[in-house]
Amino acid sequence: MADTQIQIQMQKYLSGVDYPVSKDDLVATAKEQGAPDDVIDALQALEGDSFDAPTAVSKGVADE
Repeated sequence: MADTQIQIQMQKYLSGVDYPVSKDDLVATAKEQGAPDDVIDALQALEGDSFDAPTAVSKGVADE
């Protein structure tokens, strides 16, 4: 799946997240929302432990 598609899916499964947020909380929220494995894998592969906005998460996926 292309990075852009993962970014779109990711935002769907992370809607309602209060930023700043830890990577662990992002992964947990995505799992709770039923995110597919490729989205979970992309979140787990992000560099950094904390993100201050949805754009920071999307940028991190694009940089992978």
